[in-house]
Amino acid sequence: MSATAPYTGTSPIRRPLAAAALLATLTALVFGLLLAGAGPASAHAALTGSDPQDGAVVGSAPKEVTLSFSEAVAVGDDSIRVLDPSGKRADTEAEPKDLSEGSTVRYGVALHSGLPDGTYTVAWQAISADSHPISGAFTFSIGAPSETTVALPSQKAGGGPVGVAYDIARYAAYGGFVLLVGGSAFVLVCWRGGATALPMQRLVVRGWLTLTAATLVMLLLRHPYTDSGKFADAFDLAGLQSVLDTKPGAALVSRLLLLGAAALFIAVLFGTYARREDEREKKDLTFGLAVGGGVVATGIAATWAMSEHASTGIQANIAMPVDVLHLLAVAAWLGGLASLLVALYRTPDIGSAAVRRFSTVAFSSVVVLAATGIYQSWRQVGSWSALTGTRYGQLLILKVALIAVLLAVAWFSRRWTGRLTDPAVVSDDAAEEEPESESESVSADPERATQLARQRAALTATKKKRIRDADPQRSGLRRSVLAEAAVAVVLLAVTTLLTSTEPGRTEEEAAGGTPSASAPAAGGPVNLKMPFDTGGQNGKGTVRIDIEPGRTGSNDLHVWIDGSDGKPMDVPELKLALTLESKDIGPLPVVPDRLAEGHWSASAVQIPMAGDWKIDVTVRTSDIDQVTIDKNAKIG
Repeated sequence: MSATAPYTGTSPIRRPLAAAALLATLTALVFGLLLAGAGPASAHAALTGSDPQDGAVVGSAPKEVTLSFSEAVAVGDDSIRVLDPSGKRADTEAEPKDLSEGSTVRYGVALHSGLPDGTYTVAWQAISADSHPISGAFTFSIGAPSETTVALPSQKAGGGPVGVAYDIARYAAYGGFVLLVGGSAFVLVCWRGGATALPMQRLVVRGWLTLTAATLVMLLLRHPYTDSGKFADAFDLAGLQSVLDTKPGAALVSRLLLLGAAALFIAVLFGTYARREDEREKKDLTFGLAVGGGVVATGIAATWAMSEHASTGIQANIAMPVDVLHLLAVAAWLGGLASLLVALYRTPDIGSAAVRRFSTVAFSSVVVLAATGIYQSWRQVGSWSALTGTRYGQLLILKVALIAVLLAVAWFSRRWTGRLTDPAVVSDDAAEEEPESESESVSADPERATQLARQRAALTATKKKRIRDADPQRSGLRRSVLAEAAVAVVLLAVTTLLTSTEPGRTEEEAAGGTPSASAPAAGGPVNLKMPFDTGGQNGKGTVRIDIEPGRTGSNDLHVWIDGSDGKPMDVPELKLALTLESKDIGPLPVVPDRLAEGHWSASAVQIPMAGDWKIDVTVRTSDIDQVTIDKNAKIG
């Protein structure tokens, strides 16, 4: 029932129309602003280049191998490993040298002298500035390509069982934060009487326990997650110490300290505050708890903002406070929704005024979410091609769709809220009166008096529940809030996936720009990336093309084909053709030779004239499944 304003008696027919208009406007704003500006990459570092390049064949052994990244990364002793054709280390095994200059992030490792000809494998692993591990591998050859015994790693950093466990803990942490902060805010702002309700106390305490346990698990798994990938290293003291020296490790420790303060807040909220009867004293204590709880909640939210996507890239000084606001609004909305669901199903006492107050809080939260979400989307995506052509963009579309569904269900809750009335008050006097003789005997037996008091309280609660359940408006509200909560659980899962997914801006930069962009300027290597789909089984993949030196005359051409799973993919037939349409030259056919799985090469490819060349690629994946794709590139 989240995104709704307080009930004002608006016509039932006009309310859905207003909701649809508001939803359409917000959606248009979100996707419209995604197109504003392209700017630099904004989180999740990516490999943007190397020397030697992937698949290059060099005449003599280089002195070092260098890697360039889209943003700052953290590297260790074995972050860059160069292996010869037999699998032995070809680098000096020293810590990578920082060769960065200005905005260019580059690291390199020195190679042994006198390396023989053959194919060498470069395997690398690092941690991007937004705390996520990244890794990859590529090959280059000295003299000529050769067979190699090195198998490229199939599992990227942060994957495997450890990665799954870490992601589960990440999701649990978000869920615990939502219940802890949202539940506490619901009690203080919407329903102060909920401080004495045992179900509400359990909800908030369970949120605190979940967040604390998840944070501890993430701290212990951080080293295996970013390095070894083995659960056994969770208790490696040296690895734990190295984690504590990093920004993510410091954020997790800070969160644990803040959770200690949160425990004190919970004790006061459900202890001293719940027992306070004087209204003036309770009002003063409410203000103090709101201020103290707000500071603690902001601090916990900041532990995410200071260590993940918001902490790096463009406008980080703006993005971090925006991210904190976004997280607090999510907690107030979804955590309050969970609290309302518990109150409606487990307690008989919540009144219509509390429900309407939450409606106001939820509406305010959605306004904050819309504003901060638009900014975050622009920052992480930035273009239509990144929105529709990257995993991050597709997850963002799914998130917006889920929010639309949640808002639609909320308007049904809004209608039930407008009809809601408070049930008749059932006092203890409504309980079955005890016989006079028994009453007299009870006065002399305190234990019996306590027992009868409990019985009367239970009977009163049962009658209240019976009256509550007989109210059709309250029953309808419970059902619609339950539907909202179910959508919210899925929405939180998608949000968690977004935090561990490479943003669209960075993915496009690593791929060489948007699909419609031309290749690099004249006189430099040409790098192209083209997705394809032949329509058959296992017919989807990506073609990558390098043309060196990328000028008129003789050029070396390398083609790699990756399947939909990102692994090298062999196809029965691969053909290329080059056409300079402005001069009516071509098509000039090129039939590359297969060097290795998913890798083809052609040497002495003649480019007779500089210009904007169209490169056609024909891929056949079976006897009947074939497709031709093309892309323009400036050569010469």
